[in-house]
Parts: sequence; structure tokens; C-alpha cells
Amino acid sequence: MDVLIVDDQRPFRSVARTVVNLVGGWRVAAEAETGEDAVAAAERVRPAVVLMDINLPGISGIEATRRIIASHPGTRVVLLSTYATADLPPDATTCGATTYLNKEDLTPATLRALR
Repeated sequence: MDVLIVDDQRPFRSVARTVVNLVGGWRVAAEAETGEDAVAAAERVRPAVVLMDINLPGISGIEATRRIIASHPGTRVVLLSTYATADLPPDATTCGATTYLNKEDLTPATLRALR
């Protein structure tokens, strides 16, 4: 399963890459630092799953999610941030994302559960 990792912080992308690589059958197909780059990368690699940070330079992860889902409705987007679920921006629940995970909860087990 191809995965696109989107986060403006290189250390988190590195951690996410390690987590994805621990899940059998999953591989990192691309990484992006901005919402615009995420939309372009999704068009280029057509990932099955996108791990999308909410707060990004340029367009937000929420807007990038809307655009990716509009072009590729079968793509599963997982929003990531450090927000408590109760503190998520209101449009996080209406942008088409499959689910939200706190970055602390990104583990191989949580990714396997997405299958």
C-alpha cells in the first residue's frame, strides 16, 4: 500500500516513515512539506493512504485533503496533529478525511487498523 507523508517538520516525517516501514505491505511512495506539494504528490503517485498534518505552510492540510479527495475519492486521508480531538478545527470533520490521529498515536498498530 503506497503512502504519502505530509508534514512541514522533517523530524516528524522521519518518524512517520519509520512507522510506515514497520507495517508489512506498506511503503512510503512520497513525502511533502506543504499542502500544495501534497496535492501535486497525490496526483503523481496516487497513494492509497495520505498521512496529512493539519497545519501546513500554504494551504492547510484540511484544504489539501479536500482537493485530494475531490480528485481521488478512494484515497484514505488520515489527518494528524497534536490537537485533542475536541479542539480540532470544525472543518476537520467535513473535509473528507477517513479519521484523525494525534501524532502521539501514530503506531504500526493504528496504521494496520486502517486496512
